[in-house]
Amino acid sequence: MIIDFSRMDVTVLPNFKGGEKEFAANMFFDGTNRIFKGVLVPGATIGMHTHDTSSEVIYVLEGVGTTVLDGVTETLQPGDCSYCKKGSTHTLINKGEADLVFFAVVPQQ
Repeated sequence: MIIDFSRMDVTVLPNFKGGEKEFAANMFFDGTNRIFKGVLVPGATIGMHTHDTSSEVIYVLEGVGTTVLDGVTETLQPGDCSYCKKGSTHTLINKGEADLVFFAVVPQQ
């Protein structure tokens, strides 16, 4: 199955998970799992949240971001992959001057 993000509507979620500004994404959802290409504009964040029933893999395509995962802060650049395992808490922040574009998979477990 091919997922063509360019043919999907963009979903804009203001203050996603309590974050700043808005999170925009082309999202595929099969009723259980989410696969998406997301964008955070400069200064936007996805709020701190815990993955109680899922994990999340984030792969950075463009821009520079910061993640705080279980209290550890790390910088993400294109080609970096962040893994948030089930039960962990994390956030994603765009402190850069350009859009942070990333691919993410959130499988339910």
